[in-house]
Amino acid sequence: MRLGGRLAAAIEVLDEIETRHRPASQTLAEWGRAHRFAGGRDRAAIGNLVFDALRQRASLSHRMQAEAPRGLVLAAAHATWGVNIDEIAAACEGAHGPGALSDEDRACLAAAPDAAAPEWVKGDYPQWLAPAFGRVFAGRAAEEGGALARRAPVDLRANTLKSNRDKVLAALGKFGAEAGPLSPLAVRIPPPAADGRTPNVEAEPAHARGWFEVQDAASQVAALMTAAKAGMQVADICAGAGGKTLALAAMMQNKGQIHAHDADRHRLRPIFERLKRAGARNVQVIPADQGERLAALAGRMDVVLVDAPCSGSGSWRRKPDAKWRLGPKALEDRLADQRAVLARAAPLVKPGGRLVYITCSLLPQENGDQVAAFLTTHPGFRIVPYAEVWHEALPGDAPASADGSNETLLLTPASHGTDGFFIAVMERTMA
Repeated sequence: MRLGGRLAAAIEVLDEIETRHRPASQTLAEWGRAHRFAGGRDRAAIGNLVFDALRQRASLSHRMQAEAPRGLVLAAAHATWGVNIDEIAAACEGAHGPGALSDEDRACLAAAPDAAAPEWVKGDYPQWLAPAFGRVFAGRAAEEGGALARRAPVDLRANTLKSNRDKVLAALGKFGAEAGPLSPLAVRIPPPAADGRTPNVEAEPAHARGWFEVQDAASQVAALMTAAKAGMQVADICAGAGGKTLALAAMMQNKGQIHAHDADRHRLRPIFERLKRAGARNVQVIPADQGERLAALAGRMDVVLVDAPCSGSGSWRRKPDAKWRLGPKALEDRLADQRAVLARAAPLVKPGGRLVYITCSLLPQENGDQVAAFLTTHPGFRIVPYAEVWHEALPGDAPASADGSNETLLLTPASHGTDGFFIAVMERTMA
């Protein structure tokens, strides 16, 4: 396919996403099945155009003075891919293009970014979240939001039960793999440029051998901040597919016990295959419908990890359509879920043990506000300043938190080069 056909296809897919309110990845997959003439590189290019348009929807629609899919895709091709206007015009007028550019199209594409645009436009986040971004980032809201609107790298965690970072780097050197940030286990593959394809690392022999798992560097830090050690009793009560469970098993060298549970049986299902591949043998999986087994652990856990259900705002680089689907009602539902899971987690922690609360969110309502509310209703817990935990669990000096806190740690793409993650470590001081 030539550029004109790719532009037209991206417009078609984006229109389908907008009108039918369907996830982008699902819509792209269905388009590919219905248009089998499109090769792998064409499908990658179309997907990249769609995701780039979604990542920067606010600023691109502001530039084009309209929110229509056509304008978003054309603006993404020019502003993000660097395709010049004359080339876009020629492609649009071709046999399979989306139609000739108007004078207004040309003027909007050629316009310089609007320095007077609101922060939420510059930062490409929903307008209704502007107060939340302003509260957590103050004058850096547009910078932090803008970093969330760029493509993400592929991050991997070297599995020390079977390998090490140097071996993984060597195995994936053909993809430009390099040491990742913050975590001593992180391996990073840079994001592709323009119409490039992200490598399918899970098809590599090293993955089949259990040498690594796909996991963002910030998520790796969150697992490491549990400071879990061999011989401990640990509960991962929102285990999902098991990414952090696997990290904990490696940290504990398969010694001690990890109790992995999730209330959603569909999310938990992949954990069994992943445990086998990774060589993790100290994990007991507690099925979704056997919550009483979790309750029976009360007062016995050295560490309880709560990877709480959240807005996912920290992962908007990877799921850009999710930020435009998020609404106030969905956020309120997540806040209620977080309060419930914290209340469920607290009794499991033994005196002197730790409760580690994390989200992949940047929103203060889900992060600092939740921790403050929990500590008010649970006076038997205290915050452990994150720098203390960092020095215990990770090499080097602790980074500054993106929200300026000295107690909890907020990692972000702009400040740390990772997905957005919030980490709070709380110690139980009394029974």
